[in-house]
Amino acid sequence: MSVVEAQSMFERIGGAPVIDRLVEGFYARMETLPEARGIRDMHTEELGHIKMVLKRYLCEWMGGPKLYSAEKGHPRLRQRHMGFKIGASERDAWLLCMSGALEETIAEPRAREEIYTLLAKLADWMRNQSGNPHDAGSERP
Repeated sequence: MSVVEAQSMFERIGGAPVIDRLVEGFYARMETLPEARGIRDMHTEELGHIKMVLKRYLCEWMGGPKLYSAEKGHPRLRQRHMGFKIGASERDAWLLCMSGALEETIAEPRAREEIYTLLAKLADWMRNQSGNPHDAGSERP
């Protein structure tokens, strides 16, 4: 097993400081890109709390400290987002913001691609509007 394979993605990308920059870059794009206006409007005016939640989630999701589940329990992402209409355009806007943030913050191209691929599957699974093959109540992507 190589050193790269033995490391978690969290370690590969540089840990919490990189995830902090990733989340800040993501929300900066959400604030400024016209394509992201719809998803920005789903959030409260103040983003401090939700940034912290996403940072904790991504740290844990990438193999870092389990700060998210210690505070919130199981992610239940679809359930937590059911109050929002998420269709293809919302998914695409979210991925546009995340793609730019990944490009800006994740130095290793292979890691960046791996993260994006997994996040794209997750974003598609989050859709709860027409055309979502998971509307039947599936718990896993």
